[in-house]
Amino acid sequence: MSRISQIELDDRNLPPPTPEIEQERRVAIFDLIEDNSFSLPARDERAVPDGPYHLALAIRDKRLVFDVSSESGDKAAEFHLSLSPFRQVVKDYYQICESYFTAVKTLPPSQIETIDMARRGIHNEGSRVLQERLEGKAEIDTDTARRLFTLICVLHFGG
Repeated sequence: MSRISQIELDDRNLPPPTPEIEQERRVAIFDLIEDNSFSLPARDERAVPDGPYHLALAIRDKRLVFDVSSESGDKAAEFHLSLSPFRQVVKDYYQICESYFTAVKTLPPSQIETIDMARRGIHNEGSRVLQERLEGKAEIDTDTARRLFTLICVLHFGG
């Protein structure tokens, strides 16, 4: 049961998302709940509650906060990550997404495909950064990292 069964974004202090951002968020959450791999390694020889886990993501004091609890509500872990390693890749991702959303409305499929390939490349880079930052804190697979990166972009953009 090494998985996330529920995810919550603390977006109370963020501006309302654009329709495109809201759609990306909904898809990422749906896909994440449907299929993910998330486990907490033992730390400091303390027992780690078994999953599935509830994950709350937030930005507080310019840090990305992962608040993990068991399904029964017991605290499983909380870790704070610097946003600095994410800033440039999130900025690049938003710029390419804007180009993509514009292209879908006006350009031929071949040009849209080129932009989409670039978008996927930046998205892969963001998920790689996330996996590196979570090393020793949480173990996630590539697909889970990609979906979490999308949610981090939603929070980072507003934060």
